[in-house]
Amino acid sequence: MGESDVKGISVIIPAHNEAAVIGRCLASVLASDPVPSFQVVVVANGCTDDTARVAQAFGDQFAENGWGLTVLDLPEGGKPNALNAGDAAARFGARVYLDADVTLSKTVLSELAGLLAVDEPTYASGRLNIVAPDNFASRAYARIWRKVPFMAQGVPGCGLFAVNTAGRARWGAFPNIISDDTFVRLHFAADERVSTSGSYDWPVVSGLRNLIKVRARQDRGVEEVRALYPELIKNEDTPATSIGEKLKLALADPIGFATYTGVALAVKFGPKGDSGWSRGR
Repeated sequence: MGESDVKGISVIIPAHNEAAVIGRCLASVLASDPVPSFQVVVVANGCTDDTARVAQAFGDQFAENGWGLTVLDLPEGGKPNALNAGDAAARFGARVYLDADVTLSKTVLSELAGLLAVDEPTYASGRLNIVAPDNFASRAYARIWRKVPFMAQGVPGCGLFAVNTAGRARWGAFPNIISDDTFVRLHFAADERVSTSGSYDWPVVSGLRNLIKVRARQDRGVEEVRALYPELIKNEDTPATSIGEKLKLALADPIGFATYTGVALAVKFGPKGDSGWSRGR
């Protein structure tokens, strides 16, 4: 598990063909408020683009900040394998797992470091800001998704979740599953999950077809965790959206509600597609 230094954090960024976005992610990390004993591990996995080279180009800037940057270039793909490789290279017990297409506000990492500097097992994330591309369907879908109780009121950890040393000890290697964020979140009870006031941007895919594809994968990932790890379901506290809340959403934004509902229905009743991962950018 590496050093047990509650003052330090290791940020692990799995990245598969993310050359177009990894630079923006790392630039937001560099712009963050100072964190003592800080390390970033980028795990390029199965890439056919310049993800690793783009990340390596940030080495001097990280060194100037006194922060460590390690870039691993793995020939094989797969996010669980990348997460495990990142864990193996991590120097500190407290971990932040960050998607390569996420950008951070300047306070998130320092606030996470403070929240994780406790003895009790802790799961943490930032305040989620869902960002939609310039696409009609994606913008409409995102308007409703932001207001779903789980996203608006909980600590979903989409694209960014963190655990302290005691929290990371609750599981071993990441299993070969779809939804690593759900798997980790459900290792913690609701009162063990905390959020920073600082925000981070998490992008929605572009276009109706990609929304359906990603939503289908998300749903499969949650069901997979439920089936394989039934003992974790005791920690599931995702609030349901009541009929009244749905009606309010529909009346306030009928186009957005129709788009969001249409995607959900297409996933529920449509053909089951390829389980391979694609953000559809």
